[in-house]
Amino acid sequence: MKNTRALLLLFTANAISGFAQGMSMLAVPWYFAAKQQSEVFTFSYGIITLCVMFFGLYAGTLVDRFSRKNNFLFTSLICGSIILSIGILGSSQQYLPNVLVIAVFGLTMFNYNIHYPTLYAFAHEISTEDAYQRVNSWIEIAGQSTSILSGALAAVLLDGIKVPFEIAPWQVWDIFLLDGSTYFLAALLIYFIKYQATKKVNVQLGSVWIRVKTGFSYLKAHPSLLVFGFFSNAVFATVIVGIHSLLPVYVKQHLNGTGAQFATADLIYAVGALLAGLFVGKVFKPAQTLYAIAWLSLVGAAIYLWLFIAKAVWVLYAFCVLLGFSNAGIRVLRLTYFFKYIPNEVMGRVNSIFNMLNVLNRSLFIFLFSIPFFNFESNVIWACFILSVFLGVSGLILLQHAKKFEQHSI
Repeated sequence: MKNTRALLLLFTANAISGFAQGMSMLAVPWYFAAKQQSEVFTFSYGIITLCVMFFGLYAGTLVDRFSRKNNFLFTSLICGSIILSIGILGSSQQYLPNVLVIAVFGLTMFNYNIHYPTLYAFAHEISTEDAYQRVNSWIEIAGQSTSILSGALAAVLLDGIKVPFEIAPWQVWDIFLLDGSTYFLAALLIYFIKYQATKKVNVQLGSVWIRVKTGFSYLKAHPSLLVFGFFSNAVFATVIVGIHSLLPVYVKQHLNGTGAQFATADLIYAVGALLAGLFVGKVFKPAQTLYAIAWLSLVGAAIYLWLFIAKAVWVLYAFCVLLGFSNAGIRVLRLTYFFKYIPNEVMGRVNSIFNMLNVLNRSLFIFLFSIPFFNFESNVIWACFILSVFLGVSGLILLQHAKKFEQHSI
């Protein structure tokens, strides 16, 4: 491929910043679970999610309006500066108020909503059609390999270890210091990217509102894509809610587990996702894409039901590897489908609209699960049951419409 070096630099920069981001996103919910304040975090998470929903639409216009490379540079420098400053403050005072701990989590979520649409649009812009599935698999493999490393390190740093040698638990601000530093390293790599676009990108000028409307107009003209884009994102919605909101409570209160077990569960999830990146393209043929997404959604429904019924750490780990495979497999197949059918000049806005709908979906679940009932003793299992039903309905809708989607070009 042309631009192979540019793609490698892009994936490396994404992996480096994602490594410490993953640790922070694990450390913050566990920080509140360890303080018996999970309901505070879950409610704050809901508020942040709602705010992110509206920001996502604006973020999509930035992705399509400006150079994707410059978007990466500026967001990396801004986020790195803020998170590093909070880490330095905590380290100097040996204390951080809850609002600043949540602020790092919130900033990372805001960054995700411009980072990932930019990543996908940039990768689409500099790759050729015959390489779409390989490129998306590389994105998943690089991202999940990073998650494995960050999960393994988080398992050590959240609780510390004593065998074979002793490592004291890190404070949350120490993890923020590492997180903030990696943004600058990622920005340096992005700066050296040189590429040649493989397709002409027609940049739309005009007001933000006009550019936002273009994304909605495109989906209005392609309703089957709208239905597919919404329901194919269902597993991802449950993953975000599950890992950040439910999993700490499930481990702490239902399994009476430790921070190391919580981080290990995330690590095992990443192993499942890595396997999907490696093999999903070999398991499912291009003609099976939509049926594969439907069946993987139904697998997600089944394993959430298993988590509801069972009570064992090994079941949690089995759940995580299967959920990781299902979610990452869907992401690779879904993005390849988008790359094939969505013009690059609206890719950022269309992805942002799907992100907005997904965020709205997640917000409903997050606020529902912030009710004290779900944080009392083992009642968190009922949240797993609700997510199982949601994925079952989504999978059946996708299965019902798969034949229609396959027959009609979007």
